[in-house]
Amino acid sequence: MRRIPPLAAVRVFEAAARHENFTAAGQELGMTQAAVSYQIRLLEERLGTQLFRRERRRVILTEPGKRAATQLTRAFDAIDAAFAGIRAEDEAVLTLSTSNTFANTWLVWRLGAFQIAHPEMAVRLQTSDTLTDFAAEDVDIAIRAGLGGWGGLSQDLLMRVDFTPMCSPEFLAAHGGRLAPADLLRLPLISPQDPWWAHWLREAGVEVAPGALRAGMRLDSQAHEGNAAMAGQGVAMLTPFFWRNDLAEGRLVRLFEQTSTRNFGYWLVCPEHRRRVPKIARFREWLLAEVARNAPLS
Repeated sequence: MRRIPPLAAVRVFEAAARHENFTAAGQELGMTQAAVSYQIRLLEERLGTQLFRRERRRVILTEPGKRAATQLTRAFDAIDAAFAGIRAEDEAVLTLSTSNTFANTWLVWRLGAFQIAHPEMAVRLQTSDTLTDFAAEDVDIAIRAGLGGWGGLSQDLLMRVDFTPMCSPEFLAAHGGRLAPADLLRLPLISPQDPWWAHWLREAGVEVAPGALRAGMRLDSQAHEGNAAMAGQGVAMLTPFFWRNDLAEGRLVRLFEQTSTRNFGYWLVCPEHRRRVPKIARFREWLLAEVARNAPLS
């Protein structure tokens, strides 16, 4: 069993020994000269030996004090080096968690720009549609979908989620080239169990009775649904923001002008107490600017 004196007093002694000045040690440690003197006295009483000689306005290390100071300085240097390695490693890697949809349809296309701007830092991307547990997972920052209002987290709204039916040009041509909202009830839909379908149809003036939508393939993310729609597998309910390039290049078409929302959004979140950690602050600043360039918040 180690017989170590109180570490607070040991830390004060090491600083006082380096400076051979209680006032200077106090300035380094954010303490008063009186507090430093008190900690040294406690340590001397605990050890049963004098560590400093007090001579008028000076303090001078005794022989036992010199021997202890030399070893303690080496020990504190070793401790500092050990934690410096951890700090450097932590600052060099940003672990980001986000949904499959946000990652595959938007984020991964732009992460390279962040890496070019910050070559000293690597981004480790984890994709999952479950909410990140910051207390249990090794994650620095996350992008999550929802209504917001998560306790203990810093939250920045990136975008509101809206949705509208889309399909491939070939699929549309094969079904007459022009559709009314009610026509969707007879067409193959992608993930028809998604509540977004009934919500959009009701807002379009189409009453949806239970079981009215045709059974269709069920996919676990909008990223997969959009690709299935481009492959001509049916009509998918998609968020225009994520598919703007595919719309512009003709791989997808919007069937109607109407978009709907259920007040969900994508949010950038991290523990409140870590919001100003440099690597998190750098990524947050970049991402907010990148989203603003692509679509203003609404």
